[in-house]
Amino acid sequence: MQLHLTRPDDFHLHLRDGEALGTTVPATARTFSRAVVMPNLVPPITTADQAKAYKERILAQRPPGSSFQPLMTLYLTDATCPDTIRAAQAAGDVYAVKLYPAGATTHSAAGVTAMEKVFPALEAMIDVGLPLLVHGEVTDATVDIFDREQLFIEHELWPLIKRYPELRVVMEHITTRQAVEFVREAGDAVAATVTPQHLLYNRNHLLAGGLRPHLYCLPVLKCERHRQALVEAATSGEPCFFLGTDSAPHGRQFKEAACGCAGCYSAFGALELYAEVFEQAGALERLEAFASHFGADFYQLPRNTETIRLEKKPQPVPAAFPFGKEQVVPLRGGEFLQWTLL
Repeated sequence: MQLHLTRPDDFHLHLRDGEALGTTVPATARTFSRAVVMPNLVPPITTADQAKAYKERILAQRPPGSSFQPLMTLYLTDATCPDTIRAAQAAGDVYAVKLYPAGATTHSAAGVTAMEKVFPALEAMIDVGLPLLVHGEVTDATVDIFDREQLFIEHELWPLIKRYPELRVVMEHITTRQAVEFVREAGDAVAATVTPQHLLYNRNHLLAGGLRPHLYCLPVLKCERHRQALVEAATSGEPCFFLGTDSAPHGRQFKEAACGCAGCYSAFGALELYAEVFEQAGALERLEAFASHFGADFYQLPRNTETIRLEKKPQPVPAAFPFGKEQVVPLRGGEFLQWTLL
């Protein structure tokens, strides 16, 4: 069996920086035409000039003949001013602004401490048409980690979109039935990305029989009923749900540690993983729209015209990939993908 698809885009991607780009950029460029690149470097990407310089470092690692284009983002902080937003949009390299609640995930220490502190920046984003990308978790340490997305929706997102109904918002890497319901109810200005790990795995895969650090990501994997809700949403054909891998590589020693860091590396075979989900759901005819159409439409970008082919043919996944001077262990490392990109 073969699938012919419009070449897809990845609307949520971590490429890291430095020598790691030698692995992450070719892996993504192999499959995707464009990718929305996250700004949580150290230090974070907070200005148009920084975004341009990072883009140039990414482009320098494209394989020969590749037309892959990174779509840059800014890291929203309490100090982000409207002029910074306007300058970023005018420069032409920045396509969105990312909100990390301070302390919510990897390299989020400089993130937003209170939503009201960024209202002026959000108003400028509305004026210039830049969408807000949200890591949707509360950071209160007394809140159960499995409830943090649901409470963020209730306490932060609903008030935000009621205050700014014209603000385009992407709730990134949704993990719960409540997030699916929120996106469906919030209106046309709100959408969500869905990752392969949250579609394929639940918290039993992470925890039962021993902790599997390479399945640890944030937001953390949830129970099976939430995974099923995500699969139903992603394969529904509704344009408010689209592909965003949140591929987030870390060196092996930082994952396999006493306090391992969060993130799953999937860019090496992301579309093949999504195809497995859609096949299991009996919805392969809807994969192209999810992967190639809906995200471009939400970001007001032209749809790609190049096509690619997938074949239903198992392929082994390496136990690890080079990652600068380190190694990164991929999702399904040492196992098999059920589809192959031709």
